[in-house]
Amino acid sequence: MFKIFKYIFSDLMRSRWSYVYFLFYLALGFVMLFLNNDVSKAIITLMNIIVVLTPLVGTVFGVMHYYDSKEFTELLLAQPIKRSTLFLGQYIGLSLSLTLSLVLGLGIPFLAYGVLESAAIWNFSSLLLIGAFLTFIFVALAYLIALSNENKIKGFGYAILLWLFLAVIYDGLFLITLLVFDDYPIDKFALIATVFNPIDLSRILILLKLDISALFGYTGATFKMFLGTNLGMFASTLILTLWVVIPAWFIIRKAKKKDF
Repeated sequence: MFKIFKYIFSDLMRSRWSYVYFLFYLALGFVMLFLNNDVSKAIITLMNIIVVLTPLVGTVFGVMHYYDSKEFTELLLAQPIKRSTLFLGQYIGLSLSLTLSLVLGLGIPFLAYGVLESAAIWNFSSLLLIGAFLTFIFVALAYLIALSNENKIKGFGYAILLWLFLAVIYDGLFLITLLVFDDYPIDKFALIATVFNPIDLSRILILLKLDISALFGYTGATFKMFLGTNLGMFASTLILTLWVVIPAWFIIRKAKKKDF
């Protein structure tokens, strides 16, 4: 698997899209720090961008990479290589290349600004960690969708629809439910509903880390009561890890059964 990963990773890092992705976050980091004298405010602004943009980029790149490398994949499948080794190597190589572009793109301007000497270093590290999680999650989901659909248009459509649902529609349905059932104790429902959306869970974790959960009102107090504790943070990190592991397991399972 390491050889497959090494080849995919080195190939993607030489791609112009990786440079574009890196330069975008590099410019964004410098602009945010220029407009905000406070690092914490810059992190909050970046959070709103990363929790939406990073999943979108992971989704698009995941689908594109599968369909563009389909002939090469079929060629490798003719060799004595395990399917799990091949597809896991491709998935990890793509996810890690996008994550590296994100980390370097935002890391360079913040390091130049002196974030290592600031108290916001842990908040910034949490932001990068959340970005990495979202990248691995949505690349896996997109790869799984593409693997399940031979038609390229359908694959793209389903993947973008999934991102749109989790990034926009899910929040709308969630807020409507909270408003309709405002008179009922829905604390547990709010926590459970958040678990089923990695974007919402990531956003809440960052806001709790920045200690501005008061912006959520009553719901924020509920989240802080559980997710604000060390146990809550550990459980949330474990849930995000499951969001990575479970789709990756389904990729392996689907790849073993698929007739190429």
